[in-house]
Amino acid sequence: MMDMTAKSPRRQRCAIYTRKSSEEGLEQEFNSLHAQREACEAYIASQKSEGWALVRDQYDDGGISGGTLERPGLKQLLADIEDGLVDVVVVYKIDRLSRSLMDFSKLVEVFDRNGVTFVSVTQSFNTTTSMGRLTLNILLSFAQFEREVTAERIRDKVKASRMKGMWMGGNVPLGYDVCDRKLVVNAEEAATVADIFRRFVEVGSATVLARELRSKRTLNKKGKLIDKGYLYRLLNNRVYRGEAVHKGAAYPGEHDAIIDARLWNQVHDIIGESPRTRANNSRTQTPALLKGLLFTATGAAMTPSSTKKGTRRYRYYVSMDLLKNRETPDDEIPRRLPADTVEGAVITEIRRVLRTPETTAQVIAKLNSDDSPEADAIAALQQFPELWAQLFPGEQARIIQLLVRRVTVTAEGLVIDLRTDGIAGVMREMMTPRQLEAAE
Repeated sequence: MMDMTAKSPRRQRCAIYTRKSSEEGLEQEFNSLHAQREACEAYIASQKSEGWALVRDQYDDGGISGGTLERPGLKQLLADIEDGLVDVVVVYKIDRLSRSLMDFSKLVEVFDRNGVTFVSVTQSFNTTTSMGRLTLNILLSFAQFEREVTAERIRDKVKASRMKGMWMGGNVPLGYDVCDRKLVVNAEEAATVADIFRRFVEVGSATVLARELRSKRTLNKKGKLIDKGYLYRLLNNRVYRGEAVHKGAAYPGEHDAIIDARLWNQVHDIIGESPRTRANNSRTQTPALLKGLLFTATGAAMTPSSTKKGTRRYRYYVSMDLLKNRETPDDEIPRRLPADTVEGAVITEIRRVLRTPETTAQVIAKLNSDDSPEADAIAALQQFPELWAQLFPGEQARIIQLLVRRVTVTAEGLVIDLRTDGIAGVMREMMTPRQLEAAE
């Protein structure tokens, strides 16, 4: 007796994909694509009892190689699969879908993700059966093997090329251009790189140098302002030594070096120290703020000096008259002054002058002629104490040299002669890093 409760098979929407590598014969009324489609349609008809039904859309690629996935018909098929319009993909032979195992595995990933099965009508390959899925797993294993062998071959090629000193692509370093797949020195940029290395040896601080480069608007290869991170990468890039590097190992490169061994070693001796040690060295090696600016009323220069008691060091300015035991007409003129006291007095006077309305008007007038924002000029004048405190001693000494013409020590006190014409330039310099930081 027939079981009237048996359910009919679930409808399976079948899409036929056909492909022909050459364009030869496509103009014929009946060509290879038609033959493939007829065979697939006959196979789908034979599976009608399983609920298979052909979709109306056709997915054909004539004259396109199976070595690429950039095929209009295939792209449309994958789009319809992603939209849930296809349940089974039917092809005449496996290689009609793809000749590359790696590409084939990518297609199968799309099929699996959308619950789509795959059938080849002329081969024993049908992922709706257990044997078909086993065959698929074998094919995917070979695809994985092919990927790993290809990756290993590429890595070996890159390593061999690096060992020969060849440029293998990537971001082109500042100081070089690429010509015929080789690094060629860019003279203008190379001069900038060499200046950066030399300047780092002088200041011993990436923080100070990065601030200086930003104030000068020095740009990297991509046209962006150089920051501290980029600066460290530049200083550690062995390309500038004329070398090619692969996984930490350096080999003689085909390109010319920009930095010689002596300068490179000087830079890396400094980098090898801890940042705290470098900062302390920078402070102890910085010349006195008033060196070359401080004189007695008799015209004798006062030179920096220091003494050490225990772990503390005391700094002074000492008259050359005292050092050379020369007689002076006025014994009331101090011939030895604590450095902190006299430097503090000069800085206090600078702060006072910068707060006066006359100085503010002078600076604004000067900067307005250079199209600098008035608000920024006023802010720099008002915030001078905070900006000053953020500077390294070397920068402080340089700014003092720009602002002070002469300091004279008299019996009554200090006579400070400031360069008022230099105040606007200093303010512009101190404004620039803040403006750059605000713009980023």
